[in-house]
Amino acid sequence: MHGLRAGLVSLFLPFLGQGSVVRPHQLLSLLRPGLRIPRLSVLCAQPRPRAMALSPSSFSSGALPLVAVCQVTSTPDKQHNFKACAELVREAARLGACLAFLPEAFDFIARDPAETLHLSEPLGGSLLGEYKQLARECGLWLSLGGFHERGQDWEQTQKIYNCHVLLDSEGSVVATYRKTHLCDVEIPGQGPMHESSSTMPGPSLKSPVSTPAGKIGLAICYDMRFPELSLALAQAGAEILTYPSAFGSVTGPAHWEAVTRMVTAGRLTCSVHCLSVPH
Repeated sequence: MHGLRAGLVSLFLPFLGQGSVVRPHQLLSLLRPGLRIPRLSVLCAQPRPRAMALSPSSFSSGALPLVAVCQVTSTPDKQHNFKACAELVREAARLGACLAFLPEAFDFIARDPAETLHLSEPLGGSLLGEYKQLARECGLWLSLGGFHERGQDWEQTQKIYNCHVLLDSEGSVVATYRKTHLCDVEIPGQGPMHESSSTMPGPSLKSPVSTPAGKIGLAICYDMRFPELSLALAQAGAEILTYPSAFGSVTGPAHWEAVTRMVTAGRLTCSVHCLSVPH
């Protein structure tokens, strides 16, 4: 990811254990000795799943916005998942956050591709309507990191899109990005993972979007392994890159290894990662 804007803080958000308080500037000092990182305050909410509110306190003399990064364990039960996400979003609003990030597959993680297709909904469906109402109720923006979307071509393709949806505090859809790089990989000991068997790649990138937290570039999980996407977003003015993700026990460590390499190389701009793990 060469050419990213100088002076932006490098940040990655690790998987948090129960009751832990993690200060990213300390972690990065260990990863890259001598790296100067502005101090960040991290508020860890109870109980699990948790919302993590981040507020850089020394980028400038002015007050900066607070954002919340929410981690959940998704199941095939969409209403169960909504209740868990809503609890975190309401907590984020109580803490004063202006924007809450939810992970890829925040809506559900199915047991197989057929169930994924069965549970999927269009953006105008009832489930996204509940998240729109939640944004209005709490008065904050929501980054919905990976919605299983039945697009306008559903009847022809019988496939869905992995769609990152950005809602404003009025519950309006401000931007959508459909994942362009699908995760088709061979996993040792588990066999193949073919996201493309049920999902269509998105047709294009989305220009960075101005939010109360800064100018956000939308991406999803596996997109991280394709640096041209991040470079294009940074050159278009993105101040924050988002990589909402859904991981298993094998793919998770592989993803974080890539993040760590980018941080130690100094090639990761300010970024947000939030996790969804299967039940």
